[in-house]
Amino acid sequence: MSVSLTEYLDTIPQGRLGIIAMKGCEDLAKRVSDQILECRAQFQNASNTNLHLKGYHRDSYIIKANFPRFATGEGKAVITESIRGYDLFIITDCFNYNVTYKMYNLKDANGEPLQVPMSPDDHFADLKRVISACAGKAKRITVVMPMLYEGRQHRRTARESLDCALALQELENMGVSNIITIDAHDPRVQNSIRIGFESVAPTYQMIKAIAKSLNNDIKFSPETTMMIAPDEGAMGRCVYYAQVLGVELGMFYKRRDYATVIDGRNPIVSHEFLGDNVEGKDVIVVDDMISSGDSMIDVCKQLKALKAKRIFVFSSFGLFTSGLERFDKAYEEGLFDKIFTTNVIYQTPELLTRDWYYSVDMSKYLALIIDTLNHDRSVSPFLNPIQKIEDYLKKYNLK
Repeated sequence: MSVSLTEYLDTIPQGRLGIIAMKGCEDLAKRVSDQILECRAQFQNASNTNLHLKGYHRDSYIIKANFPRFATGEGKAVITESIRGYDLFIITDCFNYNVTYKMYNLKDANGEPLQVPMSPDDHFADLKRVISACAGKAKRITVVMPMLYEGRQHRRTARESLDCALALQELENMGVSNIITIDAHDPRVQNSIRIGFESVAPTYQMIKAIAKSLNNDIKFSPETTMMIAPDEGAMGRCVYYAQVLGVELGMFYKRRDYATVIDGRNPIVSHEFLGDNVEGKDVIVVDDMISSGDSMIDVCKQLKALKAKRIFVFSSFGLFTSGLERFDKAYEEGLFDKIFTTNVIYQTPELLTRDWYYSVDMSKYLALIIDTLNHDRSVSPFLNPIQKIEDYLKKYNLK
């Protein structure tokens, strides 16, 4: 991990590190814990010293917690070991619909117990339960929520609920000190709270992932590559990529039918492109999430019509709410070449087998952030990793 030995040993941890994995996050939390164990072992060996702090070096930093449910579907959280004085990090995935529970002895069509999938609301309720179970014993609580709960409901434009701000305020009122998220849909939602809020971007990991997946068969230059924003909201992300990679930038804007409302939204009529000629160039489309995929596939179709060479998609979160079949079809038609999303939310086994998909591992990045906060150091280098990206690109260009 890219931290100097002197800086690492000159800071005292806030408390004994503890990681609580909410349901569905067990694998990610274990990978994060293992990365921290490896990091601390390396620094201990390099310095030939040992920090005299009880519990600093352990076999695992995972704190055991259970989330049983009553027959009615009501739940509770039980922490099964002491957390007094701990610096707790709670990792949660509010979008893991693979986690289920039973209620009222309901049966499915085959007479088997009906498994009710947990909704984002259920996951958030469990998060509040485990915070409540801490009962003031932990020294500090940080919530690691890679995809922000209700992040798309970040502003109020009519008589509608302001869910994201209310959720953050609930966490603040329950005693949470910091909230760590990845690529927040609109980071300005942090203005609703007074506690720490950090939205980190997977820019560095995405750049490394595309180079690795293509066996270095991509050149980052204005003549060969172009960044594309699928809508106005993604411009900030694309501007950053374009600047650090030194490539050109283009964007689409969505024409909507404001006279019609479908599922609470005005439907998109078409995507209009603004930018330089993409003919013969590799293009990278960047967005924070893929939901149903309709907009993304339409953007790829229009880029192909503009004679783009290869089309790659960077998306922090791949929800694929309408299934994978439409992406399979679009891939077969040659509308895109590869989709990159992170592994911080649930990925179906079927998704991981697709030739067009690449999973970007974020466990080391999260481990570095957690270990840095536990040592009470600044996370600014992770919020803007431009130096790290530049160093990587120098090595990449030499290859």
